[in-house]
Amino acid sequence: MRKLIYGFGLSVDGYVNDRDGKIDWTEPDDELHQFHNDRFRDLEIILNGRRLYELMAEYWPHVPADAPPIQQDFGRLWTDMPKVVFSRTLTEVQWNSTLVAENAVEEVRRIKAEGDGVMEVGGASLAATLMPHGLIDEYQMFISPVVLGGGTPMFPALDQRIGLRLVETRHFETAVLLRYAAE
Repeated sequence: MRKLIYGFGLSVDGYVNDRDGKIDWTEPDDELHQFHNDRFRDLEIILNGRRLYELMAEYWPHVPADAPPIQQDFGRLWTDMPKVVFSRTLTEVQWNSTLVAENAVEEVRRIKAEGDGVMEVGGASLAATLMPHGLIDEYQMFISPVVLGGGTPMFPALDQRIGLRLVETRHFETAVLLRYAAE
């Protein structure tokens, strides 16, 4: 069965974006950017909600030719990576993407059962749909040194707690990684 990771940059107070939906405060240093590029190479599939897909699709397929090589590399990785986009409002998706409009939980169960590699879920709303069903195997939090005071929380309100086990910490110049396995 595939392993599903939920990884996100977040503020010290637990938000993945600010009140205006912006993530400009998560700008990675080169070491962290390279870390993301390298871990992205290990993924088979990424699962995105509509908002994150649109945000990523706005920039990564169109990285300017004069952008740093690390960004150009990630642009190629993101564009080529198989993606499943969950949305009830989009009518089409591009860049090696498949659109799914209904029943995210059942579709993710099916995708997990199809292989034994690693995939990642991006988008707090999509992850919130999957959490109560025990579909997320690992949580990777890249905590930036900022307090936003509001925005979209990484974790939704849950009826039952999710037990986690710390498996890695790592310090970067612009963030601290806390990696947890679900128990």
